[in-house]
Amino acid sequence: MQLPHPFRERDGQIEVELAGARAIFTTRAWGDVRDTEAQIADRLGLRLIRPRQVHGSAVATVSGAPPAAGPETEADGVVTATPGLAPTVITADCLPIVIAGANAVATVHAGWRGLEAGVIANAVRALRAFSAGVLCAAIGPGAGVCCYAVGDELHRRFHARCQDFRAGQNLDLKAIARVQLMQAGVATIFDAGICTICADPALLYSYRREGPQTGRQAAIAWLS
Repeated sequence: MQLPHPFRERDGQIEVELAGARAIFTTRAWGDVRDTEAQIADRLGLRLIRPRQVHGSAVATVSGAPPAAGPETEADGVVTATPGLAPTVITADCLPIVIAGANAVATVHAGWRGLEAGVIANAVRALRAFSAGVLCAAIGPGAGVCCYAVGDELHRRFHARCQDFRAGQNLDLKAIARVQLMQAGVATIFDAGICTICADPALLYSYRREGPQTGRQAAIAWLS
């Protein structure tokens, strides 16, 4: 697996170290995380915190135990400043994003609906309650501009915000995410550079490529 700096392969997964935090973007090697979540938590020695994702903009802040966000909580971002807790989101083409500061870390599930609704700005705002310093972010495997074809109406929604994220009929979700991260004040942004749609099918799940029956990979982050 060829990965750009600072991403690296760990046990068949994609790992990245950010300021004050570490994160793993899982692959098929660890299975559909909806089925293997408990085993992954044991392997990492962490408590995974995963809310019910609804393609919205809500962000849950979790501290202490028992956690205040779980399967009953609707959110597409999770923030914590508590060591041992691991904000987790699952994806199959939407962007998995990790945002980290010196004292807190967040994971974000960002499809076009979440990007339009402001989930990234909300996650950064929640992080700022714990970390006033420099923030950095990592964008994991997700739908790339090479493959993510959408209709004209969706192009118009994002073009109306004074940015052109169009490449033919394709929409550049990662460019949208980068702009929103920068606008929110994130200083450094890394991109794994992997499109789930055209990646090796043995490496990653893709809703667009395989349909609703496909599995899910995860972005898992924790304070280091």
